[in-house]
Amino acid sequence: MPSSETKTGDATRAHELRGLLNRWLHEYHVLDDPSVDDATYDRNYEALEALEAANPELITPDSPTQRVGAPVSSKFQKVRHLTPMGSLEKVTTDEAIVKWADDVAKRLDNGDAVAYVLEPKIDGLAINLTYEDGVFVRGATRGDGETGEDVTVNLRTIPSIPLRLLGDDVPAVVEVRGEVYMPLSGFRALNERLVAEEKKPTPNPRNAAAGSLRQKNPSITAGRPLSVWAYGIGAHDGVTLGSHWETLAWLKVHGFPI
Repeated sequence: MPSSETKTGDATRAHELRGLLNRWLHEYHVLDDPSVDDATYDRNYEALEALEAANPELITPDSPTQRVGAPVSSKFQKVRHLTPMGSLEKVTTDEAIVKWADDVAKRLDNGDAVAYVLEPKIDGLAINLTYEDGVFVRGATRGDGETGEDVTVNLRTIPSIPLRLLGDDVPAVVEVRGEVYMPLSGFRALNERLVAEEKKPTPNPRNAAAGSLRQKNPSITAGRPLSVWAYGIGAHDGVTLGSHWETLAWLKVHGFPI
């Protein structure tokens, strides 16, 4: 039987490896600036796998080895968002934009110049990610804005979604809103693969992203080139933000692509 000293050493090493691997994943998939090569990552990943195999009690929800889970049942369960998820209102004319800006100025009614934040519109599937004490515990589609489908096991496979928030100042609870999408390069590569396998290609990146996220087998989702783009937060406990710009900065600091 391993000594208590050995057990303590294994726990410390597992903690160190989780931190390293999660940081390297963030560098590679979010910052696009890896500090280690693939061989170094793989070697440390295998070391963590071996530690967890020998000591199952060391497995934690934020471990990189736990991104791909077991297949879900035939139906995705419904889950209610802590706060409703709104939808974007489409504007197609210059006149409509001007009217909207005038309405914003009137609502503020202080005479100050209004500063705007412009972001690209990513065409994918809206999602809600719930973190408790910094750990990703649940992910759902937008659904009707009040209730969505629980796709946690599939969202965990997307490497640009942090399983644990970066930094020490993590809130007790926070909902992160974003969009799951498939980059054009990944969409083209996926369709080439499907055609080579004599399967039907997907018609567009949005359908490809939505279909990939709603797979019953998370291993299939893990094999699809999905990414996430964060743009806001919903319910939050212990987060004080005064503007949308501050919200984006908070998301970036805590590990999300914006």
